[in-house]
Amino acid sequence: MDLSRFPRRRYTEGFTPLEPMPRFSAALAATCPGGRGPEVWVKRDDMLGLAPGGNKTRKLEFLVADALARGADTLVTCGAPQSNHCRITLAAAIREGLKCRFVIEERVPGSFSEDANGNHFLFRLMGVEDLVVVPAGTDMAAAMQRVADELVAAGRKAYIIPGGGSNALGGLGYVACAQELQQQGFDQGVRFDAVVVGSGSSGTHGGLLAGFLGERFDVPLIGIGVSRDPEQQAPLVLREAQAVCDLLGLDLRVPTEAVRCVGGYWQPKYSLPNARMIEAVQMLARTEALILDPVYTGKILAGLIGLAREGVFAAGQRVLFLHTGGLPGVFAYTDVLLGRTGEVAP
Repeated sequence: MDLSRFPRRRYTEGFTPLEPMPRFSAALAATCPGGRGPEVWVKRDDMLGLAPGGNKTRKLEFLVADALARGADTLVTCGAPQSNHCRITLAAAIREGLKCRFVIEERVPGSFSEDANGNHFLFRLMGVEDLVVVPAGTDMAAAMQRVADELVAAGRKAYIIPGGGSNALGGLGYVACAQELQQQGFDQGVRFDAVVVGSGSSGTHGGLLAGFLGERFDVPLIGIGVSRDPEQQAPLVLREAQAVCDLLGLDLRVPTEAVRCVGGYWQPKYSLPNARMIEAVQMLARTEALILDPVYTGKILAGLIGLAREGVFAAGQRVLFLHTGGLPGVFAYTDVLLGRTGEVAP
């Protein structure tokens, strides 16, 4: 697949590391049937460029290039109060000399606070031009269009980036990741039995799936839902993967069986903590000194841990965890992650 025909900005030097996690694997095995578990590796997309790293960087390389080609002076995007995507979009805007505005969806009533730490603090520190807070269920596309229209009326030119950067153009970032992963596996002499990724707005999961199919990279790709269970999530991933394939001009239909989604690890609700997430965050921090965020990567690794304990991953199988970043989020959940709060969902 030739990505060179698409405009692209480069925010990362070289490939992100592909590393084994022997201490985590040993700790996980001790909790699996028979005391044996999979060999877990990590793809360090938390080390992508744009402070302080994360998967949205790959998508923004293509989206921001398109915005610049269209003469935009302001990026407009949306997300939740602790949105990693909003934070990285703001970082990209700063790097390019653009302004940036957000529409923030308060998905959990009362969760937005002007005094919040984590990503919200970084929004203010890095100088977001403006943000509008709207209630859960708001038509986010329409809300962003209203912001864009206000900018046009003021003589400016906005470029709207969908939540998570999840559209076909943004998905090219994870086609590039699939190519990178295939090359790294060859260079390091490593092959995986499964790849575990987060599945939310579907851009990362769908783009990576399109890349796997286009490159004939025959490794099962398993998406752990962070906001929906499979019956709602799988159609979104299928649609995203197909849109990316179509944009690339690939003559293929994405088979429904290639879309593998796992639910049950994101409850009680998007962004609300549960005990399995806390265990996963603490386990990785205390075995590999890698930090996960409570909303996304913590619940994704909790899913990998759960699948290993259920025997879905056989002892000795090599499983890759895609670490998509989110470090600032931990600072908005410090009491939860250190066990200083009251009851947490199981």
